[in-house]
Amino acid sequence: METAFRAEWGSGPLTVAYFCEYDALPEIGHACGHNLIATCAAGGAIGLKAAAEPDQVRIVVFGSPAEESGSGKVRMIDEGCLEGVDVALMAHPSLLDIDTPAMYGVSRLDVEYSGRAAHASASPEAGINALDALVIAYQATAQLRQHIRRDARIHGIITDGGAAPNVVPDHTAGKFYVRALDPGYLEDLKVRVLKCFEAGALATGATLSYSWADDACDPVRHNRVLAGVYRNNAERFGRVFIDRARDVSGGSTDMGNVSQLVPSIHPMFGMGGKAMNHTHGFTAEAAAPAAQESMLQVAQALAMTGVDLIHRPELVEQAVEEFRAG
Repeated sequence: METAFRAEWGSGPLTVAYFCEYDALPEIGHACGHNLIATCAAGGAIGLKAAAEPDQVRIVVFGSPAEESGSGKVRMIDEGCLEGVDVALMAHPSLLDIDTPAMYGVSRLDVEYSGRAAHASASPEAGINALDALVIAYQATAQLRQHIRRDARIHGIITDGGAAPNVVPDHTAGKFYVRALDPGYLEDLKVRVLKCFEAGALATGATLSYSWADDACDPVRHNRVLAGVYRNNAERFGRVFIDRARDVSGGSTDMGNVSQLVPSIHPMFGMGGKAMNHTHGFTAEAAAPAAQESMLQVAQALAMTGVDLIHRPELVEQAVEEFRAG
């Protein structure tokens, strides 16, 4: 990817990776605070470099674009970017400070129905209504939502619902997300969701075509040893954490794929505002002085987390042991 990068310093036995994200969202800009994600990660790496000797640690900073759409880290993993990395660190702005926030795995389903066009008033019996097929499937997924686990989500949109009201639609399309905290349950849920779309085809006679996107994100697997080290440091810089139930989530991230391969953290940090992510209000708050101050505190905590790992190698051993235990 043209906008990805890798920066490296040092040659020590421990490799600490910091992930910078810098996506903006269409029309609403930095409504997920990636301006703060990038800077606190870069600041953490700079701080660790200032506190360490080059023979103590190897610091790697990854610029990882396309987190919001495209799962850029998945592509970077496929290209071998994580080879030799011992631990991976980053932090994400939100409403509150949470050391191990639940983050779903997610798969995207793209669907299309093909029917047969006809005059909707003069000869509707000659048509096969592709919109009916998609509406049936949409309603079926809505009913399914009542009977899935609390640590899972299904949602989507219709992207093509026909061209004119007096023509039986012969083509419709939609995009749907299936999310779950448990990878096995996610796979089971994908099968159930697909049956909803097959039902739409069966009921109307329309032809279904579909594809699961190849940029699926895994659930974030927080390493609690590393998260504890980060939290201790963040609290020293004035951060105040809350504990949150595991089945409550704000979304998904391709950092989940990283966390399945190396011990990782993805804590949330508050910016001093009240707006929710992915809103215009969050965009404004992410550029405010209070958000910049929070970012600097988190950057210091990320740097000191790296310092602790250098000077207390038993922490790395414990983190690896936890990771291997699953």
